[in-house]
Amino acid sequence: MRSFLRTVMAGALAALVLAPTPSYAAPAGIQAAPYEYFGWGNPQSPASVMSATGVKWFTLAFILSKGTCSPAWDGSRPLTGGSDQSNINAIRAKGGDVVVSFGGWSGNKLGQSCSSAGALAGAYQKVINAYGLKAIDIDIEAGEFTSSTVRQRVVDALKTVRANNPGLITYLTFGTTPSGPDGNGADLIKRGAKSGLANDGWIIMPFDFGGHSGSMGAATVSALEGLKKTVKSAYGYSDGDAYRHIGLSSMNGKTDESDETVSTGDFNTMLAYAQQHHIARFAFWSINRDRQCGSGSDGDSCSGISQSAYAFTKIVVKYQG
Repeated sequence: MRSFLRTVMAGALAALVLAPTPSYAAPAGIQAAPYEYFGWGNPQSPASVMSATGVKWFTLAFILSKGTCSPAWDGSRPLTGGSDQSNINAIRAKGGDVVVSFGGWSGNKLGQSCSSAGALAGAYQKVINAYGLKAIDIDIEAGEFTSSTVRQRVVDALKTVRANNPGLITYLTFGTTPSGPDGNGADLIKRGAKSGLANDGWIIMPFDFGGHSGSMGAATVSALEGLKKTVKSAYGYSDGDAYRHIGLSSMNGKTDESDETVSTGDFNTMLAYAQQHHIARFAFWSINRDRQCGSGSDGDSCSGISQSAYAFTKIVVKYQG
């Protein structure tokens, strides 16, 4: 599922061209920004989540295409004046902020709907401008991820928005194998390095492996180590700088695979790894699921395991970079 070697000279050149760490300070708490999705089920009030857990940052999903190169929440809800903007306003009123995520598994992706990197950058910019964003996440999955043309388009578009928005934090999130990125993921990172994309975080989703051994915590650590090696090789980073440019977005409780259950113990393993290596991001899918299932509940709105309310969010929020 989801390797390549650069010469020593090419790696050294990449290290010179791309600064391994940003010249600005990341906003406090942004490293721990779990996903919340307002598109289905009975999502919790962000203000209530903040009061119960202390979390300050949310990753809000997903911006999709209306069918053309035009962004909208879930491809249909407006950027401004609707419920999504109201939720963002409520988060900011309590001293928090948001990362907006583009893509996901379902729906029409902007990376495919926009015919050029310039057009795609323009679509990203519309959303950045709508909310005055400090950070965006490109959750590159399905057809966006499997097309080499679209992978390059996303890389080039991110280069443009970073140039036009100094200090903007960018994450690229994608699937993985238990040993690290697959061919598409490795190619994406390699294209980023070759194109000069100084991306803040290469983020893997360590679940839905299609088979793994050991605990999900151990499988996640293995996948992260594979990611670190790939990023280090592509960019010519030191170990420390490579760690600071990787991250994870896990899934709490039962995943889409029958042999996968991610426990709070697994999250504590991930937290210890994040704290040891100072990774770029520790998120998960999703706050919507961070509660025990009731009668008639489905996997979109609860974890499928016995847990206390917000047990996973309370672990993630301990990570402060």
